Amino acid sequence: MRARELGLELPGRPGPDNAITDVPGVEVGYTTLIEGEAVRTGVTAILPRGRDGFDVPCAAGWHSLNGNGEMTGTAWLSETGVLRLPVLITNTHAVGPCHRGVIDWVARRKPAAADQWLLPVVAETWDGYLNDINGPHVRPEHASAAIDAARPGPVAEGSVGGGTGMNCYGFKGGSGTSSRQVSYGSATHTVGAFVQANFGSRKELTVCGVPVGRELADDDPLEAFYAGAGSVIAVIATDAPLLPMQCTALARRVPLGLARTGTTGSHFSGDIFLAFSTGNPEAFDTAFPRGEPGYEQASFVPWNRLDDFFEAVVESVEEAVLNALLGAETMIGRDGHRSPGLPVERLLDLLRTPRAAIRP
Repeated sequence: MRARELGLELPGRPGPDNAITDVPGVEVGYTTLIEGEAVRTGVTAILPRGRDGFDVPCAAGWHSLNGNGEMTGTAWLSETGVLRLPVLITNTHAVGPCHRGVIDWVARRKPAAADQWLLPVVAETWDGYLNDINGPHVRPEHASAAIDAARPGPVAEGSVGGGTGMNCYGFKGGSGTSSRQVSYGSATHTVGAFVQANFGSRKELTVCGVPVGRELADDDPLEAFYAGAGSVIAVIATDAPLLPMQCTALARRVPLGLARTGTTGSHFSGDIFLAFSTGNPEAFDTAFPRGEPGYEQASFVPWNRLDDFFEAVVESVEEAVLNALLGAETMIGRDGHRSPGLPVERLLDLLRTPRAAIRP
């Protein structure tokens, strides 16, 4: 189930699938690993231009709200403002195998692209409450399989891909997505968000402006384990033509969407965000130069026209987090650790309750 299917009052106009894949060309794929009593993990792949256009650069930027986490490739992103290759999200101790998996996939798919340098973007959140995170369960071939599985259209949510073993606000969390359509003159652009939600303590949870967390404080086995810690990765995509610094500005708005769901940003949470634009497909080539030098040209939305796109980021991030929570079910993992699913009927009852009767 998803937030809008439950009738939650959320602002904005979603795209057809209400997913990051509403941005033309964007594809999402998963490898989900659930084995025995202790393996609860996986890999998510996001392809900005699909498999066929994986090596066509995008304007891109990133932002860190709290740096207790990892997103590889950000030094090169900061240097050039350019993103190439599939973006992968996994667990904290599987960044290395996934990094290798992207390189292996590119070397097989287009060997010439691997003859230069490859600096994949691989991000992580910690799933050690439910998953045997120190075990070598995620391998390079799992990363390659997630890329091969990437498709446009509807996106599975909850306990899938890199989100398999994640928790959010003391409930089972994971992968979530949403999108917004933005009118711009006679054109319509799309902003899509994807989150790997593994953050927040139960008392913080806020849904549609209602502070429901304290009313749902019972049955919280994660409270004594690592309340509020965890991390969140967000990927923002748009087909609006933007400059790299404008993509960074979009990434800086992600925390505002997260805050609508209640988080105050724990010191022990790695909250790192990436944003890219699929506009101007020919303008940001970073390959080693050959032939005669020339010039590139790029169109972009003026800075003074970006507010509607900022709003779309905030709204889609908020809904993506809610979709991650609603898409996940109770899971039991390593050492019998249990992560309860969000009690939907109790949540709906609280949202129907006069707010004066709900504890802040």
